[in-house]
Amino acid sequence: MVSPRALLSVWDKSGIEDLGKALDGMGWELLSTGGTASALRESGLEVVEVSEDTGHQEVFDGRLKTLHPAVHGGILARRDHEDDMATLSELGYGTIDLVCVNLYPFEATAARNPPASDAELIEMIDIGGPTMIRSAAKNHVDVIVLTHPDQYRSTLSSLSKSDGEPSGVDLSTRRTLALEAYQSTASYDSAISSELDHRFAQGIVPSRLHVASGRFTELRYGENPHQPAAFYPAAGPPSGLAAAVQHGGKPLSYNNYLDLDGALRLARSLDLTCAGEPHACVIIKHTNPCGAAVDQTQVGAWENALASDPESAFGCVIAFTRTVEKETADAIGDHFFECMIAPGYEPEALEALSAKKNRRMMTLDPMEQRVDEVRMRQVEGGWLAQIQGPPRIDWDGVKCVTDKQVDTSGMTLARFGSTVLAEVKSNAIILVAGTEAGCATVGVGPGQTSRVEAVRIAARRAGERAEGSMMVSDAFFPFRDGIDVANEIGVSTIVQPGGSVRDHEVIEAADEHGMAMVLTGTRLFLH
Repeated sequence: MVSPRALLSVWDKSGIEDLGKALDGMGWELLSTGGTASALRESGLEVVEVSEDTGHQEVFDGRLKTLHPAVHGGILARRDHEDDMATLSELGYGTIDLVCVNLYPFEATAARNPPASDAELIEMIDIGGPTMIRSAAKNHVDVIVLTHPDQYRSTLSSLSKSDGEPSGVDLSTRRTLALEAYQSTASYDSAISSELDHRFAQGIVPSRLHVASGRFTELRYGENPHQPAAFYPAAGPPSGLAAAVQHGGKPLSYNNYLDLDGALRLARSLDLTCAGEPHACVIIKHTNPCGAAVDQTQVGAWENALASDPESAFGCVIAFTRTVEKETADAIGDHFFECMIAPGYEPEALEALSAKKNRRMMTLDPMEQRVDEVRMRQVEGGWLAQIQGPPRIDWDGVKCVTDKQVDTSGMTLARFGSTVLAEVKSNAIILVAGTEAGCATVGVGPGQTSRVEAVRIAARRAGERAEGSMMVSDAFFPFRDGIDVANEIGVSTIVQPGGSVRDHEVIEAADEHGMAMVLTGTRLFLH
C-alpha cells in the first residue's frame, strides 16, 4: 500500500517539527523544501526534498522550486477521475495528500519602520506558496490544506482516529480548511496590492480598495439587539484596538468599539497637537466627545474633562494618554463608565478601577501619536475613502480679523479647541477655556442641523462657565445670528474657518460685541 504524502513548506516554523513527527509516526512520507526540510531533518526525521521528487533543482536563489507538474499534478489530480489518475501514473508522479504552507512575511516587512526597500519588499512576495495553497484548496475533497499552526492539533487528532489515513479528515473540516486557505491568500494579495499601490502609484488615496482582515470576533449584537455584529482586526501585525489588551470585564460590544475608536483618535490627536501638556483625558459618549482636557496633572485632566458635561458622561468611554495613576483612579471613584483605554495602569490604579466588575480597562502600549490614514465607509453601491487624521491647520497663517486681538495663550487654547472639535459630529460648536494648568472643554454642541442650535446646546451645557470662553466652530457662520447668541452667553473669542459670502457681516458683529475672531481657513466637518 502506498503511503500518503505530505508537503511541508513554511516560513513560520512554529509547531512544524511536531506536525512532521506525528505524520511520520502515522506512516506518512514527508516532502519539503529549504529551511523547512533542514528543520525537520534536525529533529531526526527522514525528508524527501521537493527537488528530488521533481528531478529539478531549486534555482534563482529559491525563487523557483515547487512550480512543477510533479508537485501540482500530485495536488490537483482528482482521485475519483480515472483519466486524472492514469495521467498521473503515466507521468510517474505520486499523489500529495496534505499541503502545509504559510507564506513569506510580506505584511510584517511592509510595516517595518524605517521602511524596507522596494527590492527587499519584492523578495517577500511569495509565488510558489500561494499557488500550492490554492491548488490544494481547489482539490480539498482529496487534499488537506493547512495554512496556520493553530490548525495542526485538530487535524492530527482527526488523522489519528483513522490510523493516519487521509480519509480521517471529514469533508466538512476539509471545506473549512479550504475556506481559510483562500482567505489567507486573499488577505496576502490584498496586502501586496495596497502596499504597492502606495509605493508605485503614489496617489493621495488608493486607486482601488482592498480590505483584508484577520479572523472575526463575534459580538453580542450590533448597535441594537436585533443586529448581528463582529469585530474584524486588520490583517498584518495587530495595531490600534486590535492590539489593545483587555483587563477583566465582559466582552466589548459593537458600541464599545465605536466609542473606543473615537476616544483613541482624539487622545492621539491631543498627544500630538498639545504635546506641551503631559496629560490628556477624553470622555466619549455615543462617539462624541462630551469632555476633554489637557493638564499638568492627570487628576486635573480628568476633573476638568468631566466638568464639561458630567450628565452625559454617565456610561461613557474614557481615554488617557499616560499611564493611569492611583490618584486618578481614586478621583474617578464610583463614576459609571463602560471602558477605559490608556498606555498602562499603575497596579493600585488597576485594582481600584477593577472593583466594579463590568468595567473594561484596555491597555494600548504604545499609544502612538495619530497620523493621516485612509478611512473608509460603505454607502449604497460602493465605498467612500478619504485621508483622515488630526486637524491640519497652518497656525502661522491664521488671521485674527477683529479689532480685539488674540494673545499667545489664546492661540494655544484655539489649537486645543480645534483638535477636540475635529472629533465632534457636525454641525458642531464647542466652548473651551483655560484652566489653572491647561485647557478644557466647557460645553459641547454636537451633530445639529442648525449651527445656531449647536451654539445654544453648547451654552446650556457650559452654564456659567460659558462666560469668557472661546467658541470654536467646525464651519463658517452663514449669518451673524450665531455670533449674537455667542455674545449673549458671554463668549469672548470665536475661532472659525471663514469663507462665507457674509464673513464681513459676521466680523462686524464680533467687533460690535467687542469679541475677538480668528479665521483658520480650515473646515473641520465630521459626519
